[in-house]
Amino acid sequence: MITVRHSNDRGHANFGWLDTKHSFSFGDYYDPEHMGFSVLRVINDDVIEPGKGFDTHGHRDMEILTYVLEGAIEHKDSEGNTRILSEGEFQLMSAGRGIYHSEYNPSNDKALRLLQIWIEPNQLGGQPGYQQKDFGKSVGLTPIATPTGEHSTLTLKQNASLYQLVLPANSSLKLELGMNRNMYIHQVSGDLMLVNQVELHSGDGAKIDAHSHVELVNQSAESVVALVFDLP
Repeated sequence: MITVRHSNDRGHANFGWLDTKHSFSFGDYYDPEHMGFSVLRVINDDVIEPGKGFDTHGHRDMEILTYVLEGAIEHKDSEGNTRILSEGEFQLMSAGRGIYHSEYNPSNDKALRLLQIWIEPNQLGGQPGYQQKDFGKSVGLTPIATPTGEHSTLTLKQNASLYQLVLPANSSLKLELGMNRNMYIHQVSGDLMLVNQVELHSGDGAKIDAHSHVELVNQSAESVVALVFDLP
């Protein structure tokens, strides 16, 4: 089954300094039909005004991925990490038994746009961790986060993997789903066609289960970018 979550149907909040869209229930946005998918709990599409950001706050027992789409973000946490993430970079913060952090847009004139992704871990407690990497924009499927950290990926505390898909114009790619596995696709930019003429546009998401494979087709004249989650 393929279930599409259209961008315009996402939860939305605007706090002035933050304009955010929620693929799943988060904060004051609650929808019992959209509480997550498998261990994927949050995908927030955040636009943060120059010089603004999230003050220091805490997390525990959550794998928190950040993907910078535009601009840059300044990260500081209670483990002593002070970093700048630039456009295209991924960050994975394992909250473990507890961590405090802040996130700010350090620019004076440019908005910051990012995806914040939460994945429930299969290991509770433990030492918090921080990882950061730019994986570039290679054509095809690039592994970003895996349970083992293989191929120099970020190491995720869950039996799940995250991939970046870059599909050139007028091309297709067939993805295999393992036995009893689920897939979630978040469309970052451009348009994708899935099996049975299912279309994904920027900001859309697709829950995929009970399929042995799915074919992704880019019929446009531009490359498209998506995030692909392999989930238990």
